[in-house]
Amino acid sequence: MPGPVIRFRRSSLHLVTIEVHDDETILETARRAGLNVPSNCTSGTCGTCMMRLVSGCVSGLTPLPPGLDDDLVAEGAILTCIGRVEESSEIDVIPPL
Repeated sequence: MPGPVIRFRRSSLHLVTIEVHDDETILETARRAGLNVPSNCTSGTCGTCMMRLVSGCVSGLTPLPPGLDDDLVAEGAILTCIGRVEESSEIDVIPPL
């Protein structure tokens, strides 16, 4: 049975859809798909890898890491360096502003 997929987009422009490997972070999946995603700490501290979850479910963000706050989360913000999709998801590479 195939695993979940991530549909990456930039605003309304579809970029790529890719199947997620077991135990792979969103950042790892994005890079494997050929997307150039900035990152720095890879521990959820800096927020450099932030994207916006449009649909789906992401784990690994509880407790709230230092790179996020409640207002950003309310707008769909996720940190791709520590986040993992739990189901097929759509993610906008443009973070909430």
